[in-house]
Amino acid sequence: MLAGAFVAQVVGALLPNTLLLAVATAVGLATDAALHRWQRRTVTLLAKAHADVTVRQLLRDLLLVVGLLRIEQQSQESVFLPVVIGLLVLYALHFTVQAVSVKVRRSRTLPFVTRNIDASALRLSSAPPSLLTRRAGHRLLAFGAPATLGLLVTAIVDDGLPSAVGVAVSVTLMAVGLVRLALHLLPSRRPVSEAEALAWLDAWLAEYRPTVGMYFSGGTTSAYQANMWLEPLAALDGRPVIVLRERFMVQKIAATDIPVICLPKVATLMRLEHSTLRMMIHPANSGKTSQILRVPTIKHAFVNHGESDKLSSCNPYAKAYDEVWVAGPAARERYALADVGIDDRDVVEVGRPQLDPVLPYAGPPSGTYTTVLYAPTWEGWDGNPGNTSVVLAGENIVRSLLADPGVRLLYKPHPMTGSVDPRAGAANERIQAMIREANRRRPATSGPTVDAAELARRTAELERATSSSFRAAADDVERMLAQGEPDSGRAAEVERATAAWDAAYWGSFDEAQHQIITAARPGIFSCFNQADVLISDVSSVVSDWLASEKPYAVANTSGMTEDEFRAAFTTVRAATILAPAGDGVPGLLAAVRDPGQDTLVKDRAELKLHLLGPSDPPSVSRLRDAARALEQKTLLRGTARPEAPASGIPTQRDHLAAADTADPAEAAPSPS
Repeated sequence: MLAGAFVAQVVGALLPNTLLLAVATAVGLATDAALHRWQRRTVTLLAKAHADVTVRQLLRDLLLVVGLLRIEQQSQESVFLPVVIGLLVLYALHFTVQAVSVKVRRSRTLPFVTRNIDASALRLSSAPPSLLTRRAGHRLLAFGAPATLGLLVTAIVDDGLPSAVGVAVSVTLMAVGLVRLALHLLPSRRPVSEAEALAWLDAWLAEYRPTVGMYFSGGTTSAYQANMWLEPLAALDGRPVIVLRERFMVQKIAATDIPVICLPKVATLMRLEHSTLRMMIHPANSGKTSQILRVPTIKHAFVNHGESDKLSSCNPYAKAYDEVWVAGPAARERYALADVGIDDRDVVEVGRPQLDPVLPYAGPPSGTYTTVLYAPTWEGWDGNPGNTSVVLAGENIVRSLLADPGVRLLYKPHPMTGSVDPRAGAANERIQAMIREANRRRPATSGPTVDAAELARRTAELERATSSSFRAAADDVERMLAQGEPDSGRAAEVERATAAWDAAYWGSFDEAQHQIITAARPGIFSCFNQADVLISDVSSVVSDWLASEKPYAVANTSGMTEDEFRAAFTTVRAATILAPAGDGVPGLLAAVRDPGQDTLVKDRAELKLHLLGPSDPPSVSRLRDAARALEQKTLLRGTARPEAPASGIPTQRDHLAAADTADPAEAAPSPS
């Protein structure tokens, strides 16, 4: 439509044909607006082809001018010359605004970003509207619309006044925007310099004195990997801090009272060497992880973002860390069998503290429907057909489930499904279409127990509780020093709001309706508590599900026989194995509904202990013990930072000197 509009506009300008020119211009404007609203990928491709919105709008306006001059056969050139000059001024202002916006962004870009830290000393101010600073295409479309519409009206009514008025309005809007931006370059509106900002960061680290931290770097869809470790991190002794590397990730970290620091540059990251940090946990590997591992004053523990039998769960990169913290004995064995260079003495079993919200098995389904959670994983990077069941088995499994009138299906695909293999994305879309069609054919029963207004109210409460806005008490050093740990007020508030929202969400549907869950809420553990049985792939979802000891099934799309599959993957040893055809679904449902047919109860209990470790002592306690022990190793190595003196932050040389003169007897660990 966009290409056709330009062709029609050229024809209308050259003929000339007033109606064709007017319609083509209007269609082009509407199509451009629609592209920016619904087809961002197409807009990006056009920009790569050097046909961005500025070029398109300029061409559109010039074709209007050509059409006007052709219509008047040059007889009113004196009328349209000011209009042409006005258009030139408009575009000159547009490019000037773009140049100033770059300067404003650079002047406002500090070497780090923070959350939950009182950064008022940095003289931060509200940012200019994004229409002026980052959305150049939207700005030209919005501010240039009066000029384009004025030219369009002139072409229709054969009067030069509308075009003159439209151009004047557009020039005025662009000039006001330029002044609005320029005000942010005044000395009083600028934040502190980079040197002052870094000095402030050093002073804050010296005052807050963090001892434990979490390091995270990743893509736009990977924040869930860090978010699952927020509560366990907050439960550790000391004053924790979260260190990020990508600016966009600051807003993707979920609600927490833990101070967050984003350090994009390596040079800024290295300043942590002069802090009191003693150990950091790492939920994921990334290319930037090696940068923080260079800091010799910090010990590092890899905790992973989930445990499964995939090769990624015993990545050779793990040997770069000082310790590898795993849930239970199964992961220890996995690393030993993988032979990737991990010393067994560096593997520490801490359990899975995130699994506290998972409710235990309460027996077979007691209601009208058996709720089945189908939560397949994504296709991965290596093209292995056994990674995900979506491509080869997903539709067959869902078809079998929907054929049972007593099943209520919860479908929760991995958020990265289809990101590598288009076949997985297409299969995911077909599965969702099947579920929607089944809902249309299925009659309602009792109806929802919670109305839309109640759900909206609970949603608003949860959004307030999980807001990333600054809270003045989040880094109150004196309070933390007095209490010995961060304030749990936000965590308790989030827990209450989440529980209320979950209850409202599940109550807002008719109990007979299947659900497609692709948003961040409800979380996977909330889905666990709704479901009677899980169907998944070889993934950490299976390991976590075992905390409930409910029945589960794993799809085998690897090409192995069932015996080979059970021998290869520990997590499936207590599972019902489903072939790609999905013909094992009826037997699975029968075992879920009739405890007499469920022959895997004992196997699930034993596998839970093997995968997740014992429930006593609690996982949170074991995590704290592991953190204390790793901190102690840092102290014994002589590279940990002592208490920062009042005069400043100690240097690496100070610590090496302290280590050289330390009394060996004083450094020996106590019997406790």
